[in-house]
Amino acid sequence: MAVTQQLARIPAEYLAACRQSASASPDGDPRWDPPTSDMLDLDWAPALLARLGEVSGLDEVRLNALRQATDGDTAVDLGFLNTHPHTIGPFGPAPTALSSAQVARVSELLDQIDMHSLLAALPTDDREAGYLIGHGADHIIGGPREYLLKHFNALRDFYIDAAKRHLLVVLWWD
Repeated sequence: MAVTQQLARIPAEYLAACRQSASASPDGDPRWDPPTSDMLDLDWAPALLARLGEVSGLDEVRLNALRQATDGDTAVDLGFLNTHPHTIGPFGPAPTALSSAQVARVSELLDQIDMHSLLAALPTDDREAGYLIGHGADHIIGGPREYLLKHFNALRDFYIDAAKRHLLVVLWWD
């Protein structure tokens, strides 16, 4: 079983209801079940996207936004989503989240990233580009460019929609 990064866009009210359910349940069940249409499986792309930004010279503001988009923030208390036997991310670090204000800012900055320019800064040979990125990118079938573009676009679009709807984003590894 592969461990991949998961994201869910949810209203603050849904998170509050899950917190309340966990508190009221004898075994801490938060009844966490966001709609699949508001979830994103980012696979193993987070580390590769960050590394691409680093080696391609992405400015620190946008690089930090890209990292925040995949790392989240620990300011939102999600301890109730990390309680056995109902842990949503049992194979990775504790779940994190971004507030709707953070989501709006990250969305704005992700939308300013020119992914084609970042990819153009890589060596033309896919294997060499993969070695430069590291994290196994040299073994991606079809090459790292297509993989990174697909996952970046999905991440950016996910955040743009979350920002438009004033939603929070919860992140975990599963």
